[in-house]
Amino acid sequence: MEPNDQELSLVVGVTGASGAMYGQHFIRGLAALVPGESHLIVSPAALRVYSEEMDAQVATPEEYLLKVLEGLEPAQIRHRFLIQDYRDIGAKPASGSTPSDGMAIVPCSMKSLAGIAQGYTTNLVERAADVCLKERRRLVLVPREAPYSQIHLRNMLTLTAAGGIVLPASPGFYQRPATIDELGMFIAGRVLAMFGVRHNLFKGWLAEESMRQEES
Repeated sequence: MEPNDQELSLVVGVTGASGAMYGQHFIRGLAALVPGESHLIVSPAALRVYSEEMDAQVATPEEYLLKVLEGLEPAQIRHRFLIQDYRDIGAKPASGSTPSDGMAIVPCSMKSLAGIAQGYTTNLVERAADVCLKERRRLVLVPREAPYSQIHLRNMLTLTAAGGIVLPASPGFYQRPATIDELGMFIAGRVLAMFGVRHNLFKGWLAEESMRQEES
């Protein structure tokens, strides 16, 4: 795989939906694959869910980021993350004058999705997403809920009509995952691809057959 040389600047939101591993693998993939600098916003609910699902007690966004990047050598990290206060609606990502290549919310809670869909922003994640929509930047939301209510579906349709991309945490199985982590990497890879990032987090559809045909 050719390296990603083009720098990327994103806003990364992590909210309190189940599926903490999706956010973890997305941030790790971004850190290892792409040069650049991104703003990171982690909600208090996300810290709680991560602690419960990943069996790792994290009380602050700083502790969260350290845990997520654990195991990566400093030389492997190509991306810098600027931690922003979830409550600070006056932080840089809250303004359209702050340039970025878009925003990903991984995972995205139904509360966050509803606030963004209705333009009712009460925290920095929702405000930063609102900025992406008004500035016509790419916005990718990864909801993790089952089943969806009619309200959830209407909010997703509203977001899609406004220019957002709803990418449900519904991993594929054609790559024959052997571990739970591989399911997380599948979704992380799909989100990275939305921003033009080349990755090797999973094998693409019929990738092995294509390789065999080329070898023959």
